Order: sequence, then C-alpha cells, then structure tokens
Amino acid sequence: MPQIKEKSSRNKTINFTEEEGSEYLKKCLFADPSFLPSKEKLTDCIICGDTFELLPKLPEETFPLVIADPPYNLSKQYNSSKFAAKNHAEYKSYTKKWLELTLPLLTKNGSMYICVDWQSSIIVGEVLNEYEEEGKIFLRNRITWEREKGRGAKANWKNCHEDIWFFTKSEDYVFNTDAVKMRRKVIAPYKTNGKPKDWTESSEGNYRDTCPSNFWNDITIPFWSMSENTAHPTQKPEKLLAKLILASSNQGDLIFDPFAGSGSTAVTAKKLGRHWCTIEKEQRYCAWSEYRLQMAEKDSSIQGYSDGIFHMRNE
Repeated sequence: MPQIKEKSSRNKTINFTEEEGSEYLKKCLFADPSFLPSKEKLTDCIICGDTFELLPKLPEETFPLVIADPPYNLSKQYNSSKFAAKNHAEYKSYTKKWLELTLPLLTKNGSMYICVDWQSSIIVGEVLNEYEEEGKIFLRNRITWEREKGRGAKANWKNCHEDIWFFTKSEDYVFNTDAVKMRRKVIAPYKTNGKPKDWTESSEGNYRDTCPSNFWNDITIPFWSMSENTAHPTQKPEKLLAKLILASSNQGDLIFDPFAGSGSTAVTAKKLGRHWCTIEKEQRYCAWSEYRLQMAEKDSSIQGYSDGIFHMRNE
C-alpha cells in the first residue's frame, strides 16, 4: 500500500510517487510498437502511453460513450509534462487532430462529451459547428458547470464555470432522462384537492425530482477531505462524470477517456456498473487510477448521488 501524504488527519488527497505506486503500475497496459488491441483486451483497461500514438491503433466503432477532458488552452504542468498555451489557430489544429482520431472509435449510436473552460470552449465549439455542417456529428447541447471555486477575481469577473459540449454520431443515441433527475426542495408546495401536485411530501421535507437542465450548480470540485481527491491539477468530480455516464450509456457499456488524468472516468464507470478504457501518458497518474479503482471495490459511493437521485450541492 503506497504512503498517502497527508497535511492533516482529515486530508484524504491521493498523492504518491511512481515508485510508491509501482504495484499499481503493474496493472496498467503499456503499449509496444505492435500494439493492436481487440475490444476484449481494452475492456477495464488503463493504458499508459501517448494518446495521439495510441488512438489510431484502437478498433473503430468500439465505444458507445467517450468523455474527453483535453488540456485547456492554458500553460500548465502535469507531473513531468507541460502543456503550453497556443494561439487560436494552433489550439484549433490541436483539437481537430485528436478529435479526428477519436470520432471513428464511437459506435454508430455513440455519444461524446468534451470538457472545456470558457476560452477553449470558443475554439472547440467552432470545430464542432464545422463538423456538424459537414455531417460528421449532431451537436446536442452545451452544459455549463458552476465550479464554485473561481480564478481571476481581483481584476475581472471571477471565472467559476466550465463548459461541456455534448454531441452524438447519429440521430439514434442513448439518453436516460430518468437516471439523472435532480432532487430539489419545494419552496411553494402547491396542492390540488389536498394532494401534492408534481411533488412529494415526506418526513424529511417536500421535494420534487426534476428533469436535468444544461446548467449544473450542484457539483463542487473535489477537495482535500473527499476520498476521491487527488493531487492532479485539473481533476473532474465523480458526480459530474456520473451524470454523463448515467445519461448516455447503459449498464455494461464500455466507456472511453483519451485524456484520463487521475482516473475519475474509469472509477465512476466502475461504480456505476460500466466498463472502462482510458489512456494517460503520465505513469504517476496511471498508478493513482489503479489505486482508486481498487478503492472503488470497497466503496462505490458517489458524493451527492444516492438511491438513483442527484442531490443539491454538498448534500
């Protein structure tokens, strides 16, 4: 068991070195030059390698759901790797490069989500609009996630939201509305003939299970006292990924993430009864992913989601 560095007794942040996590790295798949995997070999697999080198080797029409969280167009250090901010044309080219390698991997009824910040959202949206005009995809929505913790609040409006672009490969796609309903408190409990109208009365309070919107203000970023938290600089919350996975896949489906980071997509997929395949270049993050997958065998809970219902922030 690797030693988890703690700042206090309540700090659950996962942050161990490659050496400390060597036993977990052994569980990862390291691709050699002759790597040409089957769907079966990719199932429940963390692949350690460069996504641009590996994507062309994966079998087409394999994944019914792809969740991508590529580097935003910001200069940022990812363990031993650094992503350098690019100009508009360069980042657009970068986006097209990985997207054109990923789109063939989607099944005919597949769905895809791309996580972006407000600046990269402009460029990614431009690419997706072009692809839709060319008949490559069907652009469905742009979700806005209020992160709560913001940046740049002193000399500008605080940047506290991110976007998630949603598109499908065809008009035939999965969307499980009932699986992603939000439980909200009823402030004005209107009744008809003495009975609740479209809401439920309970000993714990009045509530309504509402259909999901494209504005999400119920999800906090992972923080140090949460067991899912890692030292990865851009980790996505399991609750956010749970919404995407439950809405756009079914039990037993194989979920793909080409920019895996610390493994949140794989872990959430496992907790929700799906299979996973992810690619991550940094070995340290791959080890964290395998460690978290092992943790998920003992604890499959997702903060803010229980009994098939998503609850408001931090409930």
